Amino acid sequence: MSTKNRIRSGTLAATALMALTLTACAPGGSAPAESSSEPVSDDISGAGEVTLSVWDQNTDEGINEAQESLNAAFTEKYPNVTIEREVQSFADLKTTLRLALSGDNPPDVIQANQGYPDMGAFVEGGLIRSLNDYDELYEWSSYYPESLLKINSFSSDGSEWQGDNLYGISQAGEVVGVYYNRDILEQLGIEPPTSLDELEAAMAAAQAAGIQPMAYGDVDKSPGIHLYGVVQAALAGADVVNELATGQGGAWTDETSVQAAEVVQSWAEKKYLTEGANGISRDEAIADFEAGSAAFTISGSWLQAQFTESMGDSAGFTTLIPEGEETPATTGGESLAWAITTGSENPDVAAAYIDFINVDNAAQVFLEQNSLPAVLPDDYKPEEGTLTADVVNAYQTVSESGGMVPYLDYSTPTFYDTLSSAVQQLTDGQVTPEQFAEILQDDYSAFLESK
Repeated sequence: MSTKNRIRSGTLAATALMALTLTACAPGGSAPAESSSEPVSDDISGAGEVTLSVWDQNTDEGINEAQESLNAAFTEKYPNVTIEREVQSFADLKTTLRLALSGDNPPDVIQANQGYPDMGAFVEGGLIRSLNDYDELYEWSSYYPESLLKINSFSSDGSEWQGDNLYGISQAGEVVGVYYNRDILEQLGIEPPTSLDELEAAMAAAQAAGIQPMAYGDVDKSPGIHLYGVVQAALAGADVVNELATGQGGAWTDETSVQAAEVVQSWAEKKYLTEGANGISRDEAIADFEAGSAAFTISGSWLQAQFTESMGDSAGFTTLIPEGEETPATTGGESLAWAITTGSENPDVAAAYIDFINVDNAAQVFLEQNSLPAVLPDDYKPEEGTLTADVVNAYQTVSESGGMVPYLDYSTPTFYDTLSSAVQQLTDGQVTPEQFAEILQDDYSAFLESK
């Protein structure tokens, strides 16, 4: 048993993301439901010469540098271990990972997207192992809030997300919101928006001044999920979206979800969004925002380091408060989960690696790279007036107030493809908001009926 004494950070309260966990059983704080019959060990130096194959998607600036630093520190501590890192974009990893896991030579450690499309499918296919036994060894349940652990948990057959088996742990906290150019807003005499109405008014003012309102490129598909998710949460509130994403109630054809689709389509029609966005990459849109060509862009905290480097004090970040509420609601949670494949011949080394790059000193490495760790140190206080402070404060606020809602693509095994494709059709005017909602509801209903 590890002798480490880990205390959950007070800056990410135990109430964080609790709306995600209405009916699930906690993997932490109770006896694990499933563990390997083989004993596990943290004696990594005695494991002999080991080559650890690691696949991740930590490509963004800051996060990539943090990963490289942690990898180097791990092999310095354990010189008998060699890390072979395969780094891919999120989209590429989603495409290649399942085939790699089912092949003859799977990687040892992977980053798996949570929810039914990826993690659930990997669990169902027996491609990744439960980490309950390593949770006992490394005491991850004493470090992470229960709500974050549940996002990385499933039933042993992969049929129930937020089940009682832990299948991964995450390095980074994530919050999706509205990045803005401080200089442009000052030029327009506009305060950073804190509601959907304020954002729309600000975009109209930017357009009237000859400035592109929102830099947006969706050829990669995932940006569309974030765009719709931010608008939906700002209209419907966290409780409604949480019920939808976790299968607890509601329908994608309900009024506020259709209204969110109407808003997104209207932004495309008014040319608030970059014209021809479905043929523009995320990186191209980000570059336009960095160059000062657009007032806003919607994305996540993973761009914090890049914008800090490229824009300095000109970049800011905000989240939106639903009408009648006092605190924001938005998409987020934590980064992709680090998991161990069932094909790994060195699961003990893999678990030690995951522990090393995710907890304790790893949080400080992330902060040094202007990136957001999943659990902030108790004594950490960002410099006020900076992009880092904006991001950290937003993450803490939505986490502690219950305003964080899960990524919408977690909802069903096929929802990533369904939703991302439907958003492209919506912004391109190929479907009406009502038809968009029906597309989502058809996928959602079919999945619930199959359970």
